[in-house]
Amino acid sequence: MKTRKNIITILTLCAALSLTACSGKDTTEKNPKKNESTTSDTKESTDASTKKLDDLYQQENQIFADHSEVWDKVFGMMSKTNTDSDSAYADFLTATIEENKSSFTEDELKTLESDIETIRRIEEQISKLEDELATTGSADTEDAADEDTPFKDLSGTDFDGNKVDGTLFSNNAVTVLNFWFTGCKPCVAELSKLNEMNEAIKSMGGEVVGINTETFDSNESAIEDAKKVLESQGATYRNLSIAYDSNAGKYASEIMAFPTTILVDRNGKIVGDPMLGGIDDPDNYDTLMSQIQSVIDADSANK
Repeated sequence: MKTRKNIITILTLCAALSLTACSGKDTTEKNPKKNESTTSDTKESTDASTKKLDDLYQQENQIFADHSEVWDKVFGMMSKTNTDSDSAYADFLTATIEENKSSFTEDELKTLESDIETIRRIEEQISKLEDELATTGSADTEDAADEDTPFKDLSGTDFDGNKVDGTLFSNNAVTVLNFWFTGCKPCVAELSKLNEMNEAIKSMGGEVVGINTETFDSNESAIEDAKKVLESQGATYRNLSIAYDSNAGKYASEIMAFPTTILVDRNGKIVGDPMLGGIDDPDNYDTLMSQIQSVIDADSANK
């Protein structure tokens, strides 16, 4: 599937420096206002494109929200597909539905077909805007590193209102981040098993942490709903609310299959590939525990 890029506002400073270098030292000294104007124009164009991009993502989210009942079924089936990882998002959704066609009514299939066509048109606009943004400037090495490590500057609160930052990772040899949302049945089904895993890895230097994607920006009602679900499943491990527009929030908002679980080392870097599907499946649980042990072993070797 096409992975949506984390659209961080393009650093116009890089573009400005590039333009200044091309114009030559003499031109720069004699025409500083011209360079300032060029930089300003570039920034305005970039900001406008980024806003359009955000609007398009919101349009996609609204499609899923408008027909949440049927789309929740689709998202719950994603871990069971063998879709080509390089296909476009609309194609990824279509393949998921085709592989599970018998699970939907005719009316549901019509709704999904219509929604996917709209999503396809939106994705075409997104692709065009991403290409335009890519030509306005490029991020430096530090920005590329940030994109690879969206949790480097983690900031948020747990469901009890306690602030959480990057020390969450530095204090653990491995952190198991589980992305879920309250209406996702496969997500809820694995909560008790995640709690069991959290208890099992505490003494090993690990921790399970949940990120509920409906609780962005400290959404109080969503947090209360999520807390009730966690309590009903006997899950007491930490869950976080993070800012939607943070790097971690952007990463979470781009996840297409729920539940998704990733491993993060003490430097905030993602280790290995995401696990799609619930760990209430014994094979998934064993596989994840094996990966956790590998990260812990590597951490011990580096001390």
